[in-house]
Amino acid sequence: MACAATVALAAPVCAQNDVKSYEVRGDAIPQSLTGTTGDPTRGREIVTNRFVGLCMLCHTGPFPDVPQQGTLAPDLKGAGTRWSVAQLRMRIVDSSRVVPDTIMPAYYRTDHLQRVAPQFRGKPVLTAEQIEDVVAFLATLKEN
Repeated sequence: MACAATVALAAPVCAQNDVKSYEVRGDAIPQSLTGTTGDPTRGREIVTNRFVGLCMLCHTGPFPDVPQQGTLAPDLKGAGTRWSVAQLRMRIVDSSRVVPDTIMPAYYRTDHLQRVAPQFRGKPVLTAEQIEDVVAFLATLKEN
């Protein structure tokens, strides 16, 4: 599990281990992990920050201000058109439930993971609030 690093600390830091329960329906998690909608502005910061979400290591997207975008994963452009909010949430929480052989980390699942350093076991990469912020932002990325 790759944990995020903060710019100030430059060391791996995972979210607290207060993982909220959620219900999976098909390829989606219909209910917000926090009971509220996330903030798309904070979500963009998480997605484009190489020390928090780490998304840009693998994904590319409509972010001309972000250098060295990845090419290993789908382009995030149009993510809000391709997937519903509930489907986006599932892909961030645990994409292996949708694509079993994915290389994308489970950002909110904490069980049945391999090669997790002891200090990070039982802790999600992102908090429930951060997940909702990322989902809110990705939902704004519509195809033109």
